[in-house]
Amino acid sequence: MNMAFTPEPARPEHWIARGAYAVYGVYAWTVFTIIALLTLASVLVLPGLERRRRATRRGARIFMRLAGMPLHVRGLETLPAGQCVVVANHASYLDGVIMKAALPPRFAYVVKREMDAFPLAGLLLRRIGTEFVERFNRHRGGLDARRVLRSATGGQPMVFFPEGTFFHEPGLLKFHTGAFVAATRAGCPVVPTVIRGSRALLPSAHLLPRPGRIEVDFLEAQSASTEPGADTAATELRDRCRRMILEQLDEPDLAA
Repeated sequence: MNMAFTPEPARPEHWIARGAYAVYGVYAWTVFTIIALLTLASVLVLPGLERRRRATRRGARIFMRLAGMPLHVRGLETLPAGQCVVVANHASYLDGVIMKAALPPRFAYVVKREMDAFPLAGLLLRRIGTEFVERFNRHRGGLDARRVLRSATGGQPMVFFPEGTFFHEPGLLKFHTGAFVAATRAGCPVVPTVIRGSRALLPSAHLLPRPGRIEVDFLEAQSASTEPGADTAATELRDRCRRMILEQLDEPDLAA
């Protein structure tokens, strides 16, 4: 007797759902492309870094609204008025757009240097004062880190994704120390920040996004220990901020 397994055919509603998500995904990327090009055009002609950052923030907020990704932000009023470093978990390619929409325009972003190689994206990022950091070349990475440190000590508020990358698997990766060294040596507080929902909207293995709710929570600002030894203080600050994010994230600890 032939006992070969015959897979059950997909139900019609399954194909309808897949088709609907595909249509939405194409729509969302079309909206993103149009808004990104319009934002780039304005950033190229606008004088002043502050105006260019405002235009980029406006574009990010318009995209999320039109793409059906409602953004809910809590704790924004607790951000220090002066110099600070914001550190957030990283789960999706959307995270940079999300943070741009959520934060005031005074912040600069620290991103991997590979982004500078994308012609239009790199140009836009440079025009809004983004700091690029090399991850694979030790010498270049050291130069980039010193430049970022000078910006931080010069009073520039900054945003880091201290995991440095993200995976499809839910969970919080280990944190690199660079953001916390910069904050410690600049003598400014660090604001741990939790992003929820972005992984489900655009996981690393997917090409098309899905609609959904996004939440950003700015937690209580943390200051480095006053004990001697900047490196030790930065490590302690890193671990403390990571614990705070992990407690609120509702995802596993992948560094455990």
